[in-house]
Parts: sequence; structure tokens; C-alpha cells
Amino acid sequence: MTKLASVYKTDYVQSLDQHSQTNLNSSWVNAKGAWMTNIILIFFLKVMFGIIPGITPELSWTLTTLTYNIGSYIMFHAVTGVPFEFTQGAYDGITLWEQIDGGVQFTATRKYLTTVPIVLFLLSTHYTHYAPFAFFVNLVATVINLIAKLPAMHQVRLFDINQKVEGSNE
Repeated sequence: MTKLASVYKTDYVQSLDQHSQTNLNSSWVNAKGAWMTNIILIFFLKVMFGIIPGITPELSWTLTTLTYNIGSYIMFHAVTGVPFEFTQGAYDGITLWEQIDGGVQFTATRKYLTTVPIVLFLLSTHYTHYAPFAFFVNLVATVINLIAKLPAMHQVRLFDINQKVEGSNE
């Protein structure tokens, strides 16, 4: 069997495995209250950074944006696979973002999770009074997070990060 035919067969079998049962790793994103939990988490981050002595309100907004974007990037775009054993490797090599809604682009959940960093960037930019350094830091963090969410980046691995090694069971 040629390498291309082998890859096609593996992708087909993996696709069948992925659609055979509900993916508990990504189905929680569509659960009732998940969106509000995201907002509460951002509010909690803002409050926690705001009560630390010596941190100005402007810095607390920047830290909230950075923390949310870094955490969101790691959670949705850096970690691959499923932490549960019963999937038998069906989701190995794909990130949580690629698992959400079965990989279908532009669903309500994906639009929401794309909009949140943008709104957070706008809020932090406004409340930092458009300071150039804070604007740049917030912009870079938000753009990196948003680029990873683009449909063109679906299952694209830059610099061999998250690359599935052939023949490995991990």
C-alpha cells in the first residue's frame, strides 16, 4: 500500500472513530452555562488582578487579557488528544478547538469563543487609555490567539508543535 493510500485509510478510520460516540472532551463547550462560566472566569481574573497591591487598574486589564489569551491558547490550541481512555486514540493529534462541534467551522460556539478575545482586547485597550505599550501587548496576545482559530489553520502545525509522531500510541 502506498503511503498516500495508508494515510487516507488511517484518516477515514479515524473519522469513523470520531463520529461513533459523543466526544466528552469537547461537548462541554456547548453545555448550558459554559458561555457564562467563561465570562465569570474573566470577571474573576479582573477582580483578582485588581486587588493585588501595587497593580494599577490599567495593568490589571492588560494582565487579564494576557492571562485569558494564554490560557485559552493552551487549552484550545496547544494540547492535543483526549484525557479519557475510552476514545482509543480517535482524537490523538487534534486539538480541542479542532474537536469542537466535530470540526465544523463558524458554529455559534466557535463564533462566541472567537468574539470573547476581541471584546476583551477592546475593553482592555479602552481602560488602559490607549497606551501604546499596553495596546501592543494586548494586540499581540489577541492576534496570536485569533490566528490559531482561523479555518485556514485547521489541523495545521507550525514549527512541528503538536505534530503526531508516526507509529506512536501517544
